[in-house]
Amino acid sequence: MVLNMYKNTIKLFWKSCLYIIAIYALSSCISDKDENPTENLAALDLFDQSYGAEQNQIFDIYLPAGRSIAETPLLIYIHGGAWVEGSKEEFNQFRQALSKEFTEYAFASINYRLYNFSQGNNKFPAQEDDVIEALSYFQSKASEWNISDKLILAGASAGGHLALLHAYKHPTVGNVRAVIAFFPPTNLAELYDFSFFTQTGLSGMLGGNPKDKPEAFAAYSPITFINSKSVPTIFFHGTSDIIVPISQSLLLKKALIDAGVKYEFTEVPNQGHGFTLDTYPNLFQQAAKFVKKQM
Repeated sequence: MVLNMYKNTIKLFWKSCLYIIAIYALSSCISDKDENPTENLAALDLFDQSYGAEQNQIFDIYLPAGRSIAETPLLIYIHGGAWVEGSKEEFNQFRQALSKEFTEYAFASINYRLYNFSQGNNKFPAQEDDVIEALSYFQSKASEWNISDKLILAGASAGGHLALLHAYKHPTVGNVRAVIAFFPPTNLAELYDFSFFTQTGLSGMLGGNPKDKPEAFAAYSPITFINSKSVPTIFFHGTSDIIVPISQSLLLKKALIDAGVKYEFTEVPNQGHGFTLDTYPNLFQQAAKFVKKQM
């Protein structure tokens, strides 16, 4: 009987030891997982997501593998098209080159309401308001997407205008750290007389000309809102641009210098409104180096 009690005690002892070892091993696995909770997150692409109630208030977002709140900023691309055409799909032609330079970034590309000449719908500030709504939405989703709240705004032509306008005019909406703009309109009053196209488009969107509507032209010109606290800006303009003249970027350059804002400006030789695709990779590399300093 004593021998049986001894054997039972030994068995109970070893069972207890094995139980403790199992608990320790399990807790170690959980601890290791908690230390790197996002390392196994897969890449996720979401298309035609809504940031507002309007039909054009949609976006695509590209979330990288292994993203984290600490290490994954969001670059938001705004398409061009003179505020009357274009779509978020414009980003697709740049995605690979941008991803190569902006490693560990998430990317989003947005649509916004477009001005309709025939009906007169969606005049300014519809586009400006859409950018505000998109950034507010992205800010609300950052934790769910497991990305940083740090934002970079980028855009070309009308998209560059909207990126600059938001960054300078609405600095409290979104944690915008820098802006990247390609051949952007910056002073709409100065742009108005450049061509029949600019006169027709701007008079429709703003309800008149600069003499009739000086406040409106100023209110939608990015340079109006530049001050010493404006975000660092890098921008590019072709010397042969016949749609938005390079003088628009020279005016931006002067305003940034006068305000003491960090900037880089590159005149791109022999390029028009929309660069050849082989021109962009070097410019993206330059932009990435500039942005990195601001992050």
